[in-house]
Amino acid sequence: MAISENKRKMLAGELYHAFAPELVQERRRCSHACHRFNNAGEVTRRKLVELWQDIVGDQKTLPSQLIDQENDDALFDEEPWIEPPVHIDYGTNVRMAPKVYINFNCTILDTCVVSIGTRTLIGPNVSFFSATHPLDPALRDGTEGPEGGKEIHVEEDCWIGGNVIVLAGVRIGRGATVGAGSVVTKDVAPFTCVAGNPARFLRKINTEMNHQQNVHKTKDISNEVVGPEQPMAELAQKLEQKTL
Repeated sequence: MAISENKRKMLAGELYHAFAPELVQERRRCSHACHRFNNAGEVTRRKLVELWQDIVGDQKTLPSQLIDQENDDALFDEEPWIEPPVHIDYGTNVRMAPKVYINFNCTILDTCVVSIGTRTLIGPNVSFFSATHPLDPALRDGTEGPEGGKEIHVEEDCWIGGNVIVLAGVRIGRGATVGAGSVVTKDVAPFTCVAGNPARFLRKINTEMNHQQNVHKTKDISNEVVGPEQPMAELAQKLEQKTL
């Protein structure tokens, strides 16, 4: 399907005009879709997946519904789990891999593609800003001037703590951890821990995961606390003290 030159520039990270009627309409569509998702209330997993597909423009057909609710829910175990509310500009530029978890109040400005890799965990109040503006105020010119953008990519098996901001053009490498409250302005190397504003390297992550292949070795994790609910700020502070 052909797209306008203005939208092509947007997706390519070139200067474009965000208030062209076409793009205003696309943002309005996504806003309505987010409203339906955020206000769905007590609905089935199937319905939440359907509402999420509406946000991101995913038109794939859902599997046939099963009579037993638990079995029907299990059909969507591979689907990303998104906690409402979410706030997204376009939706159609978001790429979400299987088994991703995003906690509540995530904001995604998807001027350009924002991709989240498999098994990545994202804490509450995390923002992905792929949109940018010219520094020159004469060129920026409020709503009359052009905007820009750069893609954001979060690779597989990452953990991003609460209240993190990821800026345009950043790639977070596989298996990386970003401490709570960080502002990520530059690429993060795979299997490293970063924290701070701006986020800086704290340490490498020791892992039994194969760095080249998607292989997980079995190990005892019965006493580990994992997931975005862990106090990332305390973890980052401890790690930083060790490196000073």
